[in-house]
Amino acid sequence: MDKITSVKIVDCDESFYVKPVRMLYEQDGKQKEWDLMRVHDSVAVIIFNVTRQVLVFVKQFRPAVYYAEAKSEDNSNEIDVKKYPPSLGMTFELCAGIVDKDQSLAEMVRDEVLEECGYSVPLPLFQKVTSYRSGVGVAASLQTLFYVEVTDSMKISDGGGNDHEGEYIEVIEVDLHKAHSLIYDETLPRPPSLLLALMWFFQNKAPPKLSQKL
Repeated sequence: MDKITSVKIVDCDESFYVKPVRMLYEQDGKQKEWDLMRVHDSVAVIIFNVTRQVLVFVKQFRPAVYYAEAKSEDNSNEIDVKKYPPSLGMTFELCAGIVDKDQSLAEMVRDEVLEECGYSVPLPLFQKVTSYRSGVGVAASLQTLFYVEVTDSMKISDGGGNDHEGEYIEVIEVDLHKAHSLIYDETLPRPPSLLLALMWFFQNKAPPKLSQKL
């Protein structure tokens, strides 16, 4: 996954995923402007394997995280992968996906669980937790968070993502004690949605005996 080479930064003239725009507006009699992007909404899911009492996450290379961590040398467009190893862009995340199909949100998150993590889960088992706006300074896309409990018997493939979409995903299973430590472990790049999910899980779904110890 981290065999990444020849990293270059170029201008993005057009994209299926993001559309940068500038909003001009008047606030309290003053003219203002703000640069922002229109992006797809998304779904995400907390996956709890009750057979082995582990939470299921995904690990993948995120170019935006890598770009934020790495720097180009001498104002060039190339990033030195020896000085800035690609591991800087590897994130721990929830299983998730963009909203780009004519399906219900629950159907979309069910498909993501199968594609990314290899679990075939009946639709009624998915529980909506909440929705929220992410990246409010730039994108403000709406992400809807779900919760689902799975068993080993539901595992029908290794997952790993959709090859046709260029996904390269590693499935990570974490025991509950280690998962709780992820909330404040700043050594691992992880998005706010994961922190929210972990806090919600340990408040609402974690086994009572474990919750008392944490």
